[in-house]
Amino acid sequence: MSWDYYQRDRRWHPPALTPDYKTSVARSPRLPLLSVESSLSEITGPTFSHTSLGDLDNDLIHNYTGEAAIGERTIVHGHVMDENGRPVRGALLEVWQANAGGRYRHVKDGYLAPLDPNFGGCGRCLTDDEGGYVFRTVKPGAYPFRNSANSWRMAHIHFSIFGAGLAQRLITQMYFEGDPLRAQDPIAQTIPDAAALDRLVAPLDLNASIPLDSLAYRFDIVLRGSRQTLFENKMEGA
Repeated sequence: MSWDYYQRDRRWHPPALTPDYKTSVARSPRLPLLSVESSLSEITGPTFSHTSLGDLDNDLIHNYTGEAAIGERTIVHGHVMDENGRPVRGALLEVWQANAGGRYRHVKDGYLAPLDPNFGGCGRCLTDDEGGYVFRTVKPGAYPFRNSANSWRMAHIHFSIFGAGLAQRLITQMYFEGDPLRAQDPIAQTIPDAAALDRLVAPLDLNASIPLDSLAYRFDIVLRGSRQTLFENKMEGA
């Protein structure tokens, strides 16, 4: 097993300022970054354990009301690994997404698609000893947003990954194989390297699908290294 340290490839990540994605104009830093020491509370906690999770936390189809949400029933599974392919055990994964019509359960989401009364749009789970995880959900719909006259987001699921404590957090998005909006999504197109964007696209996995029930997609997450998964809040690398 190799213990080499792999340098990150900064060309793998999009520039912070990408004018075609308008939000980046307001949010990208224009001054040199400041290094701030971590506080004791940030270093030592809070922490979490498997006892904090409920039985339906990773089942977005049922975890909001207990009744089944409407939409294309979908399984998302994969592994969280370090740069050498070793499993990351006990990582907390949180996900959130729009419903099958492309609308979030959020007071500021004014998209005309209806809310599903049985879909909350969020869930969580811990990775097992092999770094594996699995969610059940419905495939999210595409939706328009106010970037240009006709900007659309392709279907996606947001991922947040915590280490042993809640102070260590990485955020990314998962896309679906074959999405027709890939070349039109202004946020996805901020990624300069097509291969880096490919790492955010989960391929269809028929072997993990459930006949007459759900399609499955596999999304593996690499925490760092030259081919790490792109994280939105760690453009300089994990």
